Amino acid sequence: MKHITKLLWIMLFAFAGSASAAADLEVNTPAIAAVKASMQARHNSLSTYYASGAVGLTRDGNVAVRDASLVPLAARQSVNGLVADENRDRAALYREIARANGHPEWEAEVRSTFAQRWIDKAASGWWVQNAGGAWVKK
Repeated sequence: MKHITKLLWIMLFAFAGSASAAADLEVNTPAIAAVKASMQARHNSLSTYYASGAVGLTRDGNVAVRDASLVPLAARQSVNGLVADENRDRAALYREIARANGHPEWEAEVRSTFAQRWIDKAASGWWVQNAGGAWVKK
């Protein structure tokens, strides 16, 4: 569990210089801090579903239910809610980082950079989308 928490923070902070030569992807504001805290609080709940293959990382910087049959029927609504909340926070993170850099128009570039980094840093055994959109197991 400690490894997953560390991995999440590494993924959130290790992107300086990747999106744009001028973008500071480590920028922190109260809004960014709140989004990161929300994502961190949810990560432990999602990590079980990443590990099982039920949830995967998409090529566009989101997460998705990849195989609902791996989620017990009684938990499916909850997992769908976790995924929706995570994607809402990810969108807010990308938007707030672009805004904090004074360039809201960089949001798509920030998203793209994070998407690739989330996939690159995903744990072995997690499912990710490749450039063509196909699901592959790391």
